[in-house]
Amino acid sequence: MSALDAVSAQIIGASAAGIVREMQEALFRTGYSTIIRESQDASCAILLPDGTLGAQHVVLPLHIGAFPASLAGVLARYPREEMAPGDAFLVNSPYEGGSPHAPDFAVLMPAFLGERLIGFTASIAHKSDIGGPVPGSCSGQAREVFNEGLQIPPVRIAAGGTINREIEAMIRANSRAPELVMGDVRGQIGCCEVGARRFAATAERYGEATVLSALQLLQQAATARLKATFAEWPDGVAQAERALESDGVRKDTPVAIRVRAALHGERLVFDFTASDDQAAGPANIRPPTVRAACAYALIALTDPRQPVNGGLLDAFEVVTRPGSVLDPRFPAPMNTYNATVHAVINAVFEALAGLAPEAARADGSDSRSLLFGLPADRPDPRARAYVQYEIFAGGTGARAGLDGLTGSHVNQTNGRIAPIEVIETEFPVRIGRFEPIPDSGGAGTFRGGLAFRREYEVLAEAMRLSVRSSKHVIPPQGHAGGEPGRCGDALVNPDADATRLAARASDITLSRGDVVRLDTPGGGGVGDPLARDPAAVLTDVLDGYVTPAAAEAVYGVRFRDGAPAKGIDEAATQAARRVEPPARRVAVT
Repeated sequence: MSALDAVSAQIIGASAAGIVREMQEALFRTGYSTIIRESQDASCAILLPDGTLGAQHVVLPLHIGAFPASLAGVLARYPREEMAPGDAFLVNSPYEGGSPHAPDFAVLMPAFLGERLIGFTASIAHKSDIGGPVPGSCSGQAREVFNEGLQIPPVRIAAGGTINREIEAMIRANSRAPELVMGDVRGQIGCCEVGARRFAATAERYGEATVLSALQLLQQAATARLKATFAEWPDGVAQAERALESDGVRKDTPVAIRVRAALHGERLVFDFTASDDQAAGPANIRPPTVRAACAYALIALTDPRQPVNGGLLDAFEVVTRPGSVLDPRFPAPMNTYNATVHAVINAVFEALAGLAPEAARADGSDSRSLLFGLPADRPDPRARAYVQYEIFAGGTGARAGLDGLTGSHVNQTNGRIAPIEVIETEFPVRIGRFEPIPDSGGAGTFRGGLAFRREYEVLAEAMRLSVRSSKHVIPPQGHAGGEPGRCGDALVNPDADATRLAARASDITLSRGDVVRLDTPGGGGVGDPLARDPAAVLTDVLDGYVTPAAAEAVYGVRFRDGAPAKGIDEAATQAARRVEPPARRVAVT
């Protein structure tokens, strides 16, 4: 590629990225649900005529695998020559498309320059409710996809710019929140229309062949860039394993995710065939999601500024075993898939640390969601938002040289925490506490990020609660002598006769005045806690992140006259650190 070609490719690539960002902002601004408007559980992309990913704005990294698989499902039913301007296609089936689970609706639209198909624009966004046994559609006890709400194969939802009324009626009839769901679907179609117009204008300006060639060259460059990094790592084989506490159905049976990473020259292979058989409960994920999880880990370890396109997926290989938790057979359920994806990512990070030590990091808090179903006996309940759906993570894991982040999303769950003011305005709950939990980050030379506590008071009768969480039993692991983070927890009426909920609890009936407390996990630490800079420990104590008791017992730090405000007693700290303290964890209440 000549210097001029390289410059042209970068200009066109920047234009494509700008189009996707414009699509993304249009979707967020037109979102009916708090899931899209506030939590931003959605992504947009441009795909090339061959079905590969041309450009994606990274909000949810998993969609790097979902977009091509969703388009492949559409093209298997609708030949390109049968498509026309103004058409839009919808699919949410994880088996006939690429959605990680059925609530993620994918909308894809062909882009035309005149009468020539030049590519596709696409969006994937989570829906508030698509039916099923529980509000929010994500039952932690689902045994097949038919327990997870409406399953939509690839269908033409719009033709010539007009939405198919029969399909819309079908979606509305299968949702507890039809206005939210169809409002968000229309927003997806609208943002795809914006993207298709902008992409056509770019092709007209620079020439169709030039634009498509430039995006293909950028795909090749992304592949070469990753492979060049692999070539700098030493050849070798490394293995790692993570476990889910349960699949929601077999509640006392862990589910193991095992990866074998083999690197030879520029060839990197992730082999997951030793992972457990497919889960009875909704903890399964499909190969496109596995591949996207690996791509995310590689981007995070090499260059987070790396442009996201299909070339990243061509830089490595993934092997899964049909019938396993990472390659399930229809109709295995998968709506609480996120914990499995985190397990894949954490295992990949650990395996890669065996090949490239700079990749080492501790586990984060994974992700969780809280779903409140509002009472059905309200006047005209279907005219208002029926489902309150929020997504959270907790503390991120530390890595060599950096502490973890507190109250942050982790790994692929790259959304936002909905503001208290919005939640209290739209739903009958009052949030009484939203605060970091001291001592919840795994101790280490570099401390894990803190967990947080969020507490809800119920202001209506007969509300229904579901929780999709993880790491309530198995804590986020530390690394290289760092300690694990604090486990998560979920309680109803914690200050009275508390009821502890399972990590995957479904359809719990609540009464007015009940209090729901969600404690997220903290991130794991990296390195020996006794090697942490005492000044950093003092700062943590003064900030309320670490208690004085933990500073002494876990970090071996002593304060003048026992008072942190008076500073560090250097001599006493050095003496204390020569002897392993008897207690290396402090209980958190």
